[in-house]
Amino acid sequence: MSSLKFGTSGLRGLVTELVGWPSYAYASAFFRSVAASSSVSRTVVIGRDLRDSSTNIAATVAFAAAAAGFKAIDCGALPTPALALEAIRRGACAVMVTGSHIPDDRNGLKFYRPDGEITKADEAAILAALGDIAKVGSMGPDFPATPEPDGIDRYRQRYQDVFSPDILAGQRVAVYQQSSVARDLLADLLAAFGAKVVPIGRSETFVPIDTEAHRPEDLAFIRDAMASGGFDALVTTDGDADRPLVADAAGRIVRGDVLGLITARYLGVDTVVVPVTAGSAVELAGGFHKVLRTKVGSPFVIAGMAQAKQDGAKTIVGFEANGGFLLGSDVTLSGKTLPALPTRDAMLPILATLAAAREAGVSLADLVTSLNVGETASDRLPNTPAERSAAFLQQLSQAPFRQNFFRPVGLPQSVDEQDGIRVNFDAGRTIHFRASGNAPELRCYAEAKSAAEAEDLVRWGLSEASIAMKAVEH
Repeated sequence: MSSLKFGTSGLRGLVTELVGWPSYAYASAFFRSVAASSSVSRTVVIGRDLRDSSTNIAATVAFAAAAAGFKAIDCGALPTPALALEAIRRGACAVMVTGSHIPDDRNGLKFYRPDGEITKADEAAILAALGDIAKVGSMGPDFPATPEPDGIDRYRQRYQDVFSPDILAGQRVAVYQQSSVARDLLADLLAAFGAKVVPIGRSETFVPIDTEAHRPEDLAFIRDAMASGGFDALVTTDGDADRPLVADAAGRIVRGDVLGLITARYLGVDTVVVPVTAGSAVELAGGFHKVLRTKVGSPFVIAGMAQAKQDGAKTIVGFEANGGFLLGSDVTLSGKTLPALPTRDAMLPILATLAAAREAGVSLADLVTSLNVGETASDRLPNTPAERSAAFLQQLSQAPFRQNFFRPVGLPQSVDEQDGIRVNFDAGRTIHFRASGNAPELRCYAEAKSAAEAEDLVRWGLSEASIAMKAVEH
């Protein structure tokens, strides 16, 4: 199980190390830790993405559920937020088989309690329970679960019950279908709200769409698709449809945190929770009553939303730099209530962003420009062991070293040490170093007024970090 680990959202690893006994063990440990709570229904809803390995792993999860005394409900292939919604409806727990945006030779498990995603404490409980799981023999070829085909329709209805059927009237939208589990739902739902939809790029092999770190081939496909000038926007999602990707008419991808900012403003919320990697525009352009920043990862954002609610916030959302949007409270739109869904969702930010542009009577590009969000860049130093990153970050936490290190950039104005070291400078510039939670690498993020300056800051930061780490070793 060497590659299997909990990252920013769920368990992930190589398919060869997840199929069979390992997925049975992790699922069993989840059921054992969840079953400790008498308030939890002994029912689990199971969903999956369209990876080649997902159906087999989902069947293994169902066997583990049966062995743990849980009734398994098979929701089939559907978006992760749709499965979470079904779990909330039933008061059940849930397991989603998905590797999100990572390649097809990898997969993962996302675990849900009846009230939403598991916490970091729940992850620790699962790991603690692993050692007590007894190995089993053959689990058979069947899928021991009751079929439930309507979960995806209830998720669709969630939005049709609240949004006006003409919110996207006249919008020309290319839906890049690839292998997203929401590829048909996305096209159908946009058309139901009045958009002129053209599905493109459907694939029967898995395409690892990352909504934050874009592959060159994906960027080229999107630019080529928009070159005709026939579309106002292009939309798609990652593999399990909990992270959106939206591009404007010129094929420029709108940053995920900007999608979140537009959506939060469209919903009229007062409190926003974001990780430290989200851009400063959330505070500068948002107009929100409160902005709370957390460590990177949806469990931390969810914990932040819970804290905001405890502190008296009325309408709360969270979003990440990858575009995943979490609705932490009910919100009201035109007199209709959209219930809370405290897990990453791609559908809401896609709908709200396109609707906001149409409502304002401007192009998507002009809507983004009006927010003056600046530019961001990021990159990484691969093959950087965690101990090397930790030593460097420890140095940066010391003011004398930090000021000397950043002297070529300027005088640090403020520092955030929640997740790595994020330093704010003048003129809207920031540099943020953090160790990856999923891989042996040091990551660097930067903000600036121009894309070129942001990219220069990242290049400079990684070069100097490499020099500093080598100096420590010698």
